[in-house]
Amino acid sequence: MSSEQPLPISLDQILGGRLTLAQPRDGYRAAIDPVLLAAAVPAAAGERVLDLGCGVGTAGLCVVRRVEGCHVMGIDVQPALIELAQRNARDNALADRATFHVGDVLHLTEPAFDHVLANPPYLERARASVSPNPIKALANVEGDAMLKDWVVAASTAVKPGGSITFIHRADRAEELRAEMGRGLGRLHLRPLLPKEGMPAKRILLQGIRGAPAGFEILPPLVLHEASGGFTEAAEAILRRAAAFSMMP
Repeated sequence: MSSEQPLPISLDQILGGRLTLAQPRDGYRAAIDPVLLAAAVPAAAGERVLDLGCGVGTAGLCVVRRVEGCHVMGIDVQPALIELAQRNARDNALADRATFHVGDVLHLTEPAFDHVLANPPYLERARASVSPNPIKALANVEGDAMLKDWVVAASTAVKPGGSITFIHRADRAEELRAEMGRGLGRLHLRPLLPKEGMPAKRILLQGIRGAPAGFEILPPLVLHEASGGFTEAAEAILRRAAAFSMMP
């Protein structure tokens, strides 16, 4: 690594062993959110996808593993995570279709992508207890870029007719919907329920640049059975790399 103190890492498998990720052993670690996010991106062969705040590349690599022939670029402000993302692309034999670069969501300038996905920091700085671990802090708590800036960046980067997909906390769904509604149409929200009958903690929200205005709440995805194991629908996404439609 480029820092004076090497970043302790672990090697973890996701998508039922279809991807192996090198990621920081301490601080923020990829869980199921980026995998669910990637499954909802309606990418096709030949299309370009942008992963905003890509971290170690989890969501973007899930997309290119699932969709043969598509290409992903990821950006993140943390050079140490970009080095790991680049390593993960190489180690999974995906470097020809997945590239990662140090970049800031506040400085995107042109619509060059067919799809954009984002798993932004979930917490507002004014209301959050900031972790002393800098990697975890940047992943979990908004910095210079607030939620509206992430939406503007995604809208700037996507081509007309392209999709933008976010995963976020359910208690910020209305805020995210309002921001995405300023430049996107055909908004579809899908709640993610921990178990049947429980309130959603996360939501997926997708919109199309240039589409007619509209908003629809789709049936929820239930993640866990009452016994604690994943539901069949969740297993298909998390273990078997299945797509997850955001259309009615």
